Amino acid sequence: MPSPSSGGAGSRSNSFAPAPETVAMLKERARFIRLETVRLIDIAKTGHYTSVFSAAEIFAALYYDVMRLRRGEPGWPSRDRFTIGKGHAAVGLFPIYADLGFFPAEWLDNYTRLGSPLGDHPDMRKVPGVDFSSGSIGHALSNGLGMVLAQRWTGEDYKVFCMMGDGEMQEGQVWEAAIGAAQHKARNLIAIVDRNGYQLDGKVDDVMNIEPLDDKWRAFGWEVHVVDGHDVAETTELLRRVRADDERAKPCCIIAKTVKGKGVSYMETEPGWHLGYLDPSDAEAAIAEIKSREI
Repeated sequence: MPSPSSGGAGSRSNSFAPAPETVAMLKERARFIRLETVRLIDIAKTGHYTSVFSAAEIFAALYYDVMRLRRGEPGWPSRDRFTIGKGHAAVGLFPIYADLGFFPAEWLDNYTRLGSPLGDHPDMRKVPGVDFSSGSIGHALSNGLGMVLAQRWTGEDYKVFCMMGDGEMQEGQVWEAAIGAAQHKARNLIAIVDRNGYQLDGKVDDVMNIEPLDDKWRAFGWEVHVVDGHDVAETTELLRRVRADDERAKPCCIIAKTVKGKGVSYMETEPGWHLGYLDPSDAEAAIAEIKSREI
């Protein structure tokens, strides 16, 4: 796996390396995200387990370490923003928002039920903590760019993190936004591509090959890094360093190499779990593996 500085400017610095106790905490939070995803999908009776599991360590690093947030204040004007193209992974974000005090934890118990604000995709009009309502993929980077450009009028100074799936790279609007971000020198925009290799119809590169992905982003005028998205220490160090870089004159793209379904072995080898439901015995086995396995 390439080092975090692969393709980017500057050298790797240990000053951004998380302490062992921080790494342990973030691993525990990633486990919490996976377990809550299983619980909430059991309420809904269908959901996107594997799309959350590939991003669990990234979610944990962002929300519990890297992003500038205030617990209990989802609308704080100076907060860092997060947009997500793969909105079907919102089931893994909602437990984080409840844990951070953005809304009552009791909301989770009625996930997707009639009258609940928590649906299969995030709705910024209903769910505190959601910065962008996503459903159809391809729009998150454009919205993230808009948020960055808005700072030039509002005077706020925040970062915008945008997570996209690798299948989302097949959307033309992504590349329109990429060109625009480079043109406007949107240095506060940080894109994260969850490169788990699969989309609904199979392997991403069989449906429509997106490689060489790092070279494409560089050609569009972005700083690019490649990281093991399940290595908590490596991912957190890179995200910290990228967030702190106020001298960068261009937007930044992080390509996170991940495994779809990471944490549950039978999901890692079966791409059909993009959408599904675990019967009680399978759920019990998944929970046991998540609790016992060291990612």
